[in-house]
Amino acid sequence: MLKFSLLILLFLSANIFAQVKTVPTPTPKIPFSESLQAVVVTTKDWTATSGTAQVFERKNTKSKWKSKGESFAVVIGKNGLAWGAGLNDLPSDTGMILMKKEGDGKSPAGIFSLTSTFGTAEKADFIKFPYTRIEKWTECVDDVKSSHYNKIVNRMQVGDFNWESSEKMLEIGAEYDLGIFVGHNSNPITRGGGSCIFLHIWKNETETTLGCTAMARENIEKLLKTLEPAKNPVLIQLPTDSYKQFQKTWNLPKIK
Repeated sequence: MLKFSLLILLFLSANIFAQVKTVPTPTPKIPFSESLQAVVVTTKDWTATSGTAQVFERKNTKSKWKSKGESFAVVIGKNGLAWGAGLNDLPSDTGMILMKKEGDGKSPAGIFSLTSTFGTAEKADFIKFPYTRIEKWTECVDDVKSSHYNKIVNRMQVGDFNWESSEKMLEIGAEYDLGIFVGHNSNPITRGGGSCIFLHIWKNETETTLGCTAMARENIEKLLKTLEPAKNPVLIQLPTDSYKQFQKTWNLPKIK
């Protein structure tokens, strides 16, 4: 009887410990100073909803940035830009400018890592990044109360279904045929700081987004053929005046 009781105790203890979830160690941020590729998006001002993108590269961290390829048009959030949470230190005068918040219809301004991709088809050979194929249950969670906030998950696989609001990505259609996840508010994640920010295909050259940066499909494909994870690519997104203001301090690529 004593042996049986000990076995039961061991079984219960094993189950208790099995249910204890370990907190994953956050992936260290790679600073912008180590980036060798940048997608630079500039707009006329903080309220503009369209802009111009240009890819820049440098051979090493001591080299000068050089443009690569032709510039191209983009559209951004329907309410323009607001400072986001990325790799750059926020300017001291941001109190005069709105910070990005969940549901504000603004695209994030600042410097953000580009580390993963997604799409509706099988992963193309030219994509070098980790890739998530969008399926029926693929969702990007925008519920600020969820432990999966600002993450792309599969509803049937995630295990802990604790959100009431999300973007069902397959239902978006052709705009999400190909996209890049923008590391805004992702390391660490702040509840309500904004979620599900991507570079993706636009509907057209005049229709804005809810906070993403969108472009013609051919330009998304060019980006994915050019960008390499080993070069720590980033998105730099700012109004032109602010870009020039921080160009020297942040060692940003030189624009016209």
